[in-house]
Amino acid sequence: MRTIRRSAAVLPLPGAGAAAAAGAGRGLSLAMLVLVALPAVAAAGAALARAAAAPAGAARRAIAETDLFRFVWIADPQISADGRRVAFVRVTVDARHDGYETALWIVGADGAQGGAGGAEPRPLTSGPHDSAPRWSPDGRRLAFIRQAGKKDQLFVLPLDGGEARQLTDLPGGAMSPAWSPDGRTLAFVSTTSPADLAKPGAAKPDTARPDTARPGAAKPGAGRSAAEAAEAVPGSEAAEPLGDHESDVRVINRAIYRANGTGYLDASHPEHVWTVAVPAGGGEPPAPRQLTRGGFAEERPVWAPDGSRLYVVSDRAREPYYEDAGGAIYEVPAAGGEPVEVTGMGGAISGMAVSPDGRRIAFIGAARVKPARSYDQPDLWVASTAPPGEPRNLTAAFDFDIGGHLVGDQSPPRAGARDLPVWSADGRSLLAPAAERGRVDLRRFDGERGESQPVTAGDHEVMSYTATPDGKRLALVIATPTAIGDLFVLDLAPPGAAPRQLTRFNEALFARLDLTPPEAMTYRSFDGREIEAWVQRPPGFRPGKPYPLILDIHGGPHGAYGYTFFHEAQWMAAKGYIVICPNPRGSTAYGQEFGNVIQYHYPGDDFKDLMAGVDELVRRGEADPKRLGVTGGSGGGLLTNWTITQTDRFAAAVSQRSIADWAGWWYTADFTLFTPRWFRGAPFEDPQDFVARSPITFVKNVKTPLMLIEGEADYRTPPTAGGEAMFRALKYLHRPVVMVRFPGESHELSRSGRPWHRVERLQHIVRWFDKHLLGEKIDLYDVR
Repeated sequence: MRTIRRSAAVLPLPGAGAAAAAGAGRGLSLAMLVLVALPAVAAAGAALARAAAAPAGAARRAIAETDLFRFVWIADPQISADGRRVAFVRVTVDARHDGYETALWIVGADGAQGGAGGAEPRPLTSGPHDSAPRWSPDGRRLAFIRQAGKKDQLFVLPLDGGEARQLTDLPGGAMSPAWSPDGRTLAFVSTTSPADLAKPGAAKPDTARPDTARPGAAKPGAGRSAAEAAEAVPGSEAAEPLGDHESDVRVINRAIYRANGTGYLDASHPEHVWTVAVPAGGGEPPAPRQLTRGGFAEERPVWAPDGSRLYVVSDRAREPYYEDAGGAIYEVPAAGGEPVEVTGMGGAISGMAVSPDGRRIAFIGAARVKPARSYDQPDLWVASTAPPGEPRNLTAAFDFDIGGHLVGDQSPPRAGARDLPVWSADGRSLLAPAAERGRVDLRRFDGERGESQPVTAGDHEVMSYTATPDGKRLALVIATPTAIGDLFVLDLAPPGAAPRQLTRFNEALFARLDLTPPEAMTYRSFDGREIEAWVQRPPGFRPGKPYPLILDIHGGPHGAYGYTFFHEAQWMAAKGYIVICPNPRGSTAYGQEFGNVIQYHYPGDDFKDLMAGVDELVRRGEADPKRLGVTGGSGGGLLTNWTITQTDRFAAAVSQRSIADWAGWWYTADFTLFTPRWFRGAPFEDPQDFVARSPITFVKNVKTPLMLIEGEADYRTPPTAGGEAMFRALKYLHRPVVMVRFPGESHELSRSGRPWHRVERLQHIVRWFDKHLLGEKIDLYDVR
């Protein structure tokens, strides 16, 4: 399961693959890019154009799992205030295929050559770890984040020539940069603590003003010699002094103490808001100033239009998992001072935007209701800032997911951005993304009545976007089932214009691939409820011939498949399988009731929805009933485990990052279920419910050969409560089972894990199905 932070929902969503996406365009290979010196950018455009040209009449080939190494993703598009240029992050696999590199690129948005952005995309930095580009209001500079040493720091790049300048050197690094309206100051977030600043050699913040950070009290023994420190230890001898020692022992007193992909949490280093002045010339930047402090974190600073204050999201509950709250919006004076609460609605808050007049703030959020629900549909909210007031749900009558995205495996693996509402220049309407029946598009909502109309429309996913201050031009990253997300520009005035494509980084590769779009299929489940699925057929599919089939189950459980690029499904289809990707009850993008209907019944009727989809393809004569396979990740892994305990019709199964024992998972996951969302109580309060819904309870029924895929650093669905339990039980029962473990990988293995591991995961899945569905001789998994 995963917490989707770009969505308003805070429920941990076990995803088979994250919201998909990422860049197709005329692209230099990584090896070529490394050789391109930044002064030679004029040659880059011509090289990109040459790389895009596909050989005439070239035969197309099936997509390969190793094509992942060649993919290029576009992340965090940022359009300049004048709408003429778009800066973005270009993400590639590194030369050794064991990591990712990120660099800043720029492209002209109006097709005009010259200036800082031409018609062809070109690099601004060579990376390898640059991200978060942010335009200054005058368009002459880009602030961005660069890895400097072991931490990310804040840099500014002049666009009229010159090198990037480092603005921060804080022990806790810097993130989330935001320009002040006058372009003189940058706000950012850092985890730097007073204790960090007290260490010898640490960069000091500005201490000339009374509201800046002050070094905290020194640790016992600090400033003393080793011999003096030794004398302070009872029973020690000054002749044998103790060396400096910083303990690595953790004292844990919170129920949530680690996070998937992050590791162990450090409550002594909360995120706080800082600012730093940006020199206009080449002088040394002043020391940064800390605006907020204390034991609670603040996130994602947003400036008021007059620059007098900032807005942040903060959860001020000491142990929020007891209250099921998601924080509130606070106002922080730009000169420093205590945060003051402005608004909140008792749920998760994401993606803030202040109105042009500064009197209202819009955000995406999911309200908490009583009694608690398994799924809370995210909405678009508006609240007054002057005076502060209760927020109003602008989309209460719009029964789809604001800020929702689709399940896939090709979101940018690094440098992803957050969805932000966009105000019109007159403050009368707002743009926001909405997930609706397998599509994600932007819609315009009336700022008073909430009535809406589409701004984009198509069988695609709008993955990320930004707008000019007047809201008249948008930069968009759009993905389809046959194209990783590309960069587009869309003019909203006059209405009705089509988006214009700006990048084609993957075009040369995809011109050589035989890709087929999936078919959207609807069918009736056991109780008459309509279910939608996407069917990916092999290239050269011949009707009337039954094919081996793979049922691919998404996680969440509150997620959704749809019109986005899904490498896993394309790869399995290229190997000769029909792949069906259903959205059973519990999926998002079909309304509040459809998403929440599985509460206290998961797994349950959703399993029947999945089987009805398989039955439909068997009835059509497309699927061979004797060669059926099933797989899924996270919540889809749970349903894979459940499926093979309820039926033996599948010839093979691959369960990925799964849950087998609900009680064991309740005690060990990186988040809590202290509120009655999925279960009415704790395992010791209602043990029978946990037992009745756990696949391990019915493990004796399993006859299907099972592969279990586990990330060894997965804190979301720890292997002990999932794959390890199934593996040990099935070995005891002498059933065919194998476990494949990926060192160092978290729950995000399929989406942003190390490239080689992502490729090897795909290889193992298909080998297992080839062995048991196609009868291929593969002895890798046999005990020898």
